[in-house]
Amino acid sequence: MPRKISLSSPDITESEIEMVNNVLRTKHLSMGPYVADFEKELADYIGCKHSVAVNSGTSALHLCMRAIGLKDGDEVITSPFSFISSSNCILFERGVPLFVDIDPLTMNMDPAGIEEKITEKTKAILPVHIFGQPCDMAPIMKIAEEHDLVVIEDACEAIGAEYMNKKVGTFGLASTFAFYPNKQMTTGEGGMVVTDDDEVAKLCRSMRNQGRSESNIWLAHERLGYNYRMDEISAALGLGQIRRLEDMLALRKKVAETYNDHLSGQEHVEIPYVIPGVKMSWFVYVIRLSANADRNKLMEYLASVGIDTRPYFSPLHLQPFYRSEFGFAEGDFPVCESIAGSTLALPFHNNLSEDDIIYVCQSIVSGLREQGL
Repeated sequence: MPRKISLSSPDITESEIEMVNNVLRTKHLSMGPYVADFEKELADYIGCKHSVAVNSGTSALHLCMRAIGLKDGDEVITSPFSFISSSNCILFERGVPLFVDIDPLTMNMDPAGIEEKITEKTKAILPVHIFGQPCDMAPIMKIAEEHDLVVIEDACEAIGAEYMNKKVGTFGLASTFAFYPNKQMTTGEGGMVVTDDDEVAKLCRSMRNQGRSESNIWLAHERLGYNYRMDEISAALGLGQIRRLEDMLALRKKVAETYNDHLSGQEHVEIPYVIPGVKMSWFVYVIRLSANADRNKLMEYLASVGIDTRPYFSPLHLQPFYRSEFGFAEGDFPVCESIAGSTLALPFHNNLSEDDIIYVCQSIVSGLREQGL
């Protein structure tokens, strides 16, 4: 009977369980003290003035687009290699995503392709720190300053990552984090907007709560808003997780390094590239397969021996809606398409044992051998 190794697993301890139980013993299940405490501790961790807790990373991205005043036809430059929220948030405000192809090593948006995309309608740049790898923020910020563009960081996969000894999420006007169960830390569902800008924070706090003012007068709504609030149970879980985050990041780094040790030198497998000098925050462990390896056959083989895997990511511009709405076609962003066709996410979580990692790596070799490789 083959063992079962899942793609991801949250790391929840008795400490977090007790904090959640404490919420259930109070009369506050929403809009209570745990949300405020979680916001403060996360802001302190990132090194920013404001944190605004919301119910998802997607909501956080949407609020940022509204906070910068994105309107019909405004353009936002971003990456086609990402989870779909990073471009959908632009469409929510009837803006236009302008995709820039990615760097073949980092898989992040290539700064060298940004300037040629800028037009008089361009409002912002939305870099995505993919898989926990920091984007090359120095040239991005330089281009933004020269062209008077806003930068909103999608750091939903990169909490704790650092670029030039500075945490991601502290470069742009505002940034977003997400806490889905497969992330480095989780609140179940949840997200956060972080910013040093008082007005952005004020707008996001209002819009997450149906557009109410800071005075929070009952049923008084100053602007269009949403029910994007984070509940107290999620915040309590997040508070426990943020207090353990550095330890959890260290565990994830150890798992990634163990994979590297056992997969380095495999002829048809390329291990993840990490930019020298950055601090990677390991969200997932994604390998690239050689051109003559059949990814689907390998996934089928791994599934047959109890190993869960997924392709990461599908190009956004080739999603059916984006094809029909914008006329994108294969070949538009060739680097993204090539990488998307060869990447494979392996089981990855804090407490994955070395024995399980060895089993996964040996199974990859066996699966490739079945293909004659």
